[in-house]
Amino acid sequence: MRKRSTRKQRVVITGIGGHFGRAVARRLHRYYEVIGVDRRLVRHMPKDIHVEQVDIRRRRIEDVFRRQRIDAVVHLNIMHDPRTEQEEHHQFNIVGTQKIFGLCAEHRVPKVIVLSSADVYGPDPRNNQFLKEDAPLMGGQKFEAIRDLIALDMFCNTSFWRHPEIETVILRPVHIVGRVNNAPSRYLRLEQPLTLLGFDPMLQLIHVEDVVTAIELALTPGVRGVFNIAGPSPVPLSLVLRKLGRSPRALPETVLKAMLKTAWSLKLSDWPVPELDHIKYVCMVDDQLARQQLGFSHRQELSAILEDVNIALPHST
Repeated sequence: MRKRSTRKQRVVITGIGGHFGRAVARRLHRYYEVIGVDRRLVRHMPKDIHVEQVDIRRRRIEDVFRRQRIDAVVHLNIMHDPRTEQEEHHQFNIVGTQKIFGLCAEHRVPKVIVLSSADVYGPDPRNNQFLKEDAPLMGGQKFEAIRDLIALDMFCNTSFWRHPEIETVILRPVHIVGRVNNAPSRYLRLEQPLTLLGFDPMLQLIHVEDVVTAIELALTPGVRGVFNIAGPSPVPLSLVLRKLGRSPRALPETVLKAMLKTAWSLKLSDWPVPELDHIKYVCMVDDQLARQQLGFSHRQELSAILEDVNIALPHST
């Protein structure tokens, strides 16, 4: 899976303070010297992981690259909060990512891995059954919060010709669920999740640890490109909720949209109206390229994925 050397390769993980960043750090520190970067205060990390509390947009991030040779960057420091102002989203996601790539080029970092999302394709009734990596990124047509993620993904794509000396890897995983605090996991943890009357889309879920495995494989020298990352076979939303023991409430679309719009405006809900498309239309990806070129293979089947959904998460600062 990885080449051994006398010196442990040094990997910077941005956004190490979140649940997913911690999962990546726990795996990689066994084989690499890990340096974590996060603007939040990060506690309870393994002792051999050095963490810098710094905003990736600030000049002080340069010290991380200047002090030592960096062999790879795993860029997870991407903001997804739909309530954050669009300007702040842009500053953090686009400007921050540009800063990281600029530093990698300046300090000759040979590898950058960026965690994007299959959400960039967007759920749509006109989608092909399984979307390949060259499918258009249409997720931002209705959902403003996704536009920055698409812009970030497209910027990283330019690095293939802008910085050919850097092995850039863009991973687009399907819905990551389990011991993470993201929108799909929070939805599946609801005892009575709302669904749309007359709609039961097929879903692709993947366990957080399988995405970590994809990142680990992407660190292999010589690997570059864009890869869809998927888990077990797609299943209907209704089956997922039934296996979790949930009691969904199906409502007409007009009623549910009105409820969400009111709840959003009153700050009683963190679910913007465009999120409804994810429980209405299909957005499934073809992950054949990752299985062929990365050697990726998911290990966690649906039962194990759903079992971890119900595990309470500790507070993450």
